[in-house]
Amino acid sequence: MGWRILARRWKVSEGELDLVAVDPLGTLVGLEVRGRRSARTGSALESIDRRHVARLRAALVRYAISEPVGHQALRLDLVALDRSATGWRMVRHAGIDGW
Repeated sequence: MGWRILARRWKVSEGELDLVAVDPLGTLVGLEVRGRRSARTGSALESIDRRHVARLRAALVRYAISEPVGHQALRLDLVALDRSATGWRMVRHAGIDGW
């Protein structure tokens, strides 16, 4: 799909990015991957609060500074997964904004 994965489980004092990638348009993207076995505990998006988003943003900025890859912009995305009888499936891939 044109994405280039740069790092997996990238950890710094600011936080951890599950994946760091460059999308086809040249945007450096920090991806937070959340899975839910059931709806009982709420959705993946509901599990991320403002503090968590702030840590993710700080980690992405730190990555951009420490590992220059010639990106055009920065973005945080959430990949939400659901567990079914046949395994995990992606139910949503969306930008985390409005925080």
